[in-house]
Amino acid sequence: MQNRIVFSLISLIVCGPLQVIAADEAVDFSHDVLPLLKKHCASCHAAGTYKGDLSIDTRESLLRSGTVTAGDLESEFLVRLNSEDNDTRMPFGKPALAPAEIETLTAWVQQGLPWQEGFSFAETSAKRPLQLQEIELPTSADWGDHPIDRLVGSYWQEQGVERPERVSERRFVRRAYLDLVGELPDPAVMQTHLGDEGTDRRERLIDALLADEVGYAEHWLTFWNDLLRNDYVGTGFIDGGRKQITDWLYRSLRDNKPYDQFVRELISPTGDSEGFIRGIRWRGRVNASQIRELQFSQNVGQVFLGINLKCASCHDSFIDSLKLTDAYGLAAVIADQPLEIHRCDQPTGEVAKAQFVYPELGELNPELPRDERLQQLAELLTKEENGRFSRTIVNRIWQRMMGRGIVHPVDVMAGDAWSPELLDYLARDLVDQEYDLKALIRLIATSQVYAAKATSWNPVEDVEEYVFVGPHVKRMSAEQFMDAIWKITGTGPNDSAVKTGERGDRPVRASLVISDPLMRSLGRPNREQVVTTRPDSLTTLQALDLSNGERLSQMLANGAAKLVGGKVSPDEMVQTSFQLALSRPPSGDELQLSSSLIGEDPSQESVSDYLWVLLMLPEFQLIR
Repeated sequence: MQNRIVFSLISLIVCGPLQVIAADEAVDFSHDVLPLLKKHCASCHAAGTYKGDLSIDTRESLLRSGTVTAGDLESEFLVRLNSEDNDTRMPFGKPALAPAEIETLTAWVQQGLPWQEGFSFAETSAKRPLQLQEIELPTSADWGDHPIDRLVGSYWQEQGVERPERVSERRFVRRAYLDLVGELPDPAVMQTHLGDEGTDRRERLIDALLADEVGYAEHWLTFWNDLLRNDYVGTGFIDGGRKQITDWLYRSLRDNKPYDQFVRELISPTGDSEGFIRGIRWRGRVNASQIRELQFSQNVGQVFLGINLKCASCHDSFIDSLKLTDAYGLAAVIADQPLEIHRCDQPTGEVAKAQFVYPELGELNPELPRDERLQQLAELLTKEENGRFSRTIVNRIWQRMMGRGIVHPVDVMAGDAWSPELLDYLARDLVDQEYDLKALIRLIATSQVYAAKATSWNPVEDVEEYVFVGPHVKRMSAEQFMDAIWKITGTGPNDSAVKTGERGDRPVRASLVISDPLMRSLGRPNREQVVTTRPDSLTTLQALDLSNGERLSQMLANGAAKLVGGKVSPDEMVQTSFQLALSRPPSGDELQLSSSLIGEDPSQESVSDYLWVLLMLPEFQLIR
């Protein structure tokens, strides 16, 4: 393609026992840096004690202090660690750090101060009661009686936030389609909606989208495939060391299976749903923390409770209060044989006892057979009294629709919520609605908060100072991007590529097919690990694939050939493609410029270039 722009690239900070870290080796914050900060710095500069006005509670507070600048080896932080003057050297009044320790911290600064997402030395709301709190709604807000509007309206009043404007009808329809069923709206649907003068037209649109069982299932399949690390090809499928749950998952979404039942069928599974708890059997020897039993423990904790048991699978966690026995206790539930505890990959001689991470909810009987232990765990996990279970999924759905969780990050549910009242209200409503996830989505989507204009959000914004001001702009997922291109160009895979579903004559969706290089470049993971959120930032590989990648170029060329063969005029081509891609007609200037790019006698090359320009617009790629 010709005349293609150069993308701006956003640099990404890449976040065993203590060891020397060379400048060219990736620093692991939890294992390499955190123990040093706890040992030498935290007593004076964290958790309420901030000598010299220096706080290391979070990465943001450390940077704010001006003591250290990411990548700057002349930072005061390093100068003081290396000083030979007892009056200036840190830690003050204590022995100097060992050379190996200073080298590790130097590499940490040089590599941009990578930090464990969500970690803070400050005391968080980890003591939030496990059981959901009863929330009394504030008096009616200006936006009406919708519970989300009343709660957020009260929050905005307290924070001094000016109420955002409502999004236009066109943008609302496009947003709702992409959020609820993952597709662009047909121009005819848009025109019908715009011609509807009913005051409840947005609510009726939401109801119609949620009633589309196939569209809903095929869109949310992506969300759950990431969470449950389910895919169609990859490590473990050839040798039987991994099993799909695709058919079970698709049917569960299509039928809107209650979330508590959904999870019980994953934890205490049938043959169709056992792939999640089986994990992946890796070839060769693996670290003791990566065995299948501990994969089970880590995945269940992360996905359904928003806790990190990966660190605690090797030793007592450095980043929270979870212990090695917590990870092994959950792992022992699924173990067929006695499970010996290993600390830092070394056997301890102790045997793990099957137990739940929240013993106050009830005890497991470790003497029962494996399948009965799993059944007990499934019941404990999904008990109404387990507020962490309902809060976690509510927070994930809110993040998916609003661009950021009520608790951020979504896998650190011990962290502070910007509105604990909203979190518990939504979680309580989910329980009262018998764990109906569509009802939760409807509750969010019919609020005026959801219908507000979207704002930009910097993913590295200070969590401590975050104030919610409305929905955030979101990027299309890889699957949404591919579906949109296939729709605009009239191309796409055939039914033979589909891996599941009873779909009738509907077009093939990207969520149902094996990932290709472009989808992987755009963020679709290989799903060998649980993925709860995909990266927000543009990467170098994405920029290259979008600007001149073979896969995208071929799809646009195929689409251009179909359009040229259709013998439509350049103006008609522009009108149709704008309505499909942007859900609006082109302006006069846009029509003129686009038609001139296509030319009076359209060629495959000129139409392909025009389509590329259209699809690179932020207006197309972003959900506003």
